[in-house]
Amino acid sequence: MAPILRPPPLGRLGWEVLTGFELARLLAASPGLARAPRGERAVLVLPGFAADDASTLPLRAFLRRLGHSVTGWGFGRNRGDVAGLVPRVTSLARELSERHGEPVHLIGQSLGGVLAREVARDAPDVVAQVLTLGTPVVGGPAYTALHRRYPAQDLAAIDATMRERYRVPISIPITSVYSKRDGIVSWQACLDTLNPRVTNVEVGSSHFGMGIDPAVWRLAARLLAGGD
Repeated sequence: MAPILRPPPLGRLGWEVLTGFELARLLAASPGLARAPRGERAVLVLPGFAADDASTLPLRAFLRRLGHSVTGWGFGRNRGDVAGLVPRVTSLARELSERHGEPVHLIGQSLGGVLAREVARDAPDVVAQVLTLGTPVVGGPAYTALHRRYPAQDLAAIDATMRERYRVPISIPITSVYSKRDGIVSWQACLDTLNPRVTNVEVGSSHFGMGIDPAVWRLAARLLAGGD
């Protein structure tokens, strides 16, 4: 049965208020995280809508401690221009791939995950795998807390564009992280049922808290180390 798609209920926004308390959970998990598998991968981390590299700093610092070469996107605040940003991020991913002599691992939070997926769709030769955190795979902003900011015709146009692009499947591995506590993006809209090499993984954090969720950090470490 197909998941029921609608924006997250307003009451779920309360979980986002508690994002700061999730830092305590991360601190408690620090001893175990220090034993996470290490590696030497080239990693590019993309921020969500209205966020910049500061929002991904904790995750990037953790992965660097594990030995990976981790890069923020360096384009300032993500203002949501997917069509304009995909070529720029693709160019950056290609540059990093050539520099390191191997495909790049992409991690994207929320809208950053949309960008990561589209780069992988357009340039699978430079992308090793994609990890998305709370990313709307279906409907763009239609099933998010921001849906009221868009006229109905704009939502329809975005959905049509996504459906057209989705006619070309993503051939590389994708791991899509979602949470039923997400107050920003409908968790059902984060489930990827379209691409052949997708793993959907549930965590228990808020939307904004995914970037500091120890379960997400452990998952990222395992994926980069080549585990499942």
